[in-house]
Amino acid sequence: MMYGFVGLGQIGAPMAGRLAGPGLIVYDVRPEAMAPLVKQGALPAADLTEVARAGLISLMVRDDAQVTEVAAALLPAASPGTVIAIHSTIRAETAIRLADEARPYGIEVVDAPVSGGPMGAAAGTLAVMVGGSGTAFEQVKEPFGGWAGLVLHMGPVGAGTRAKLARNLLQYVGMAAAAEAQRLAEAAGIPLGRLARIVRHSDAVTGGPGAIMIRDTTSPLSPGDPLHELMSHVLALADKDLSLVLDLAGELGVDTPLARLSHRSLATDLGLEEDLP
Repeated sequence: MMYGFVGLGQIGAPMAGRLAGPGLIVYDVRPEAMAPLVKQGALPAADLTEVARAGLISLMVRDDAQVTEVAAALLPAASPGTVIAIHSTIRAETAIRLADEARPYGIEVVDAPVSGGPMGAAAGTLAVMVGGSGTAFEQVKEPFGGWAGLVLHMGPVGAGTRAKLARNLLQYVGMAAAAEAQRLAEAAGIPLGRLARIVRHSDAVTGGPGAIMIRDTTSPLSPGDPLHELMSHVLALADKDLSLVLDLAGELGVDTPLARLSHRSLATDLGLEEDLP
């Protein structure tokens, strides 16, 4: 089966590079983006209709508008049985609409956004969240393994995108929290480079904020739940430490809104709201 790849940017190019060879056909509006892959044996497409002869086509373009434009060119040209995989982070509704539009052609659309950045793409260790039918997932699981270290079926079309947005919520709120921590540390005279090394080292050991993502539900924990004692311990430590953080922030005149919010909401976030007085 030919594999088609459209969009050879910062992440798309290394993804496609791990598949380069005569079984890969590539397309980008910039000819210079295709050149390195062609040198590795990939076939260059003159336009999107040439990519449509592939049985699996990955799209890594910028946004909803570009995904829609590319899909509009591919659908009439592709053969029944083709799977089009959208790796761009878009609206779930866009993927669902395109899947509906593809159905009369006998083509399946999956939304399969990735996590891991250019580093993961280069190393072939990206995580990919697939939304689509079980049949389509079985078709893409092995090919995606050429550039991904983790390939998971998240549910029907749209589920991959919704999973990516939830993942990115943690990413960007975490960045805001990191900036808040840096402001507090800087005001306290702490060398920020050394603090960053500590954070990266300890998060690599503990798993960071994602370490508490071990439940299948966000409903309240009952006292008899095996995780209740663990989460209660986490809450007690957090309550103590965040109280100290807020005291230090007050002394130094540093505004820490995320710390205040976390101090108020963590019991609920850990499923322990029923334990509150």
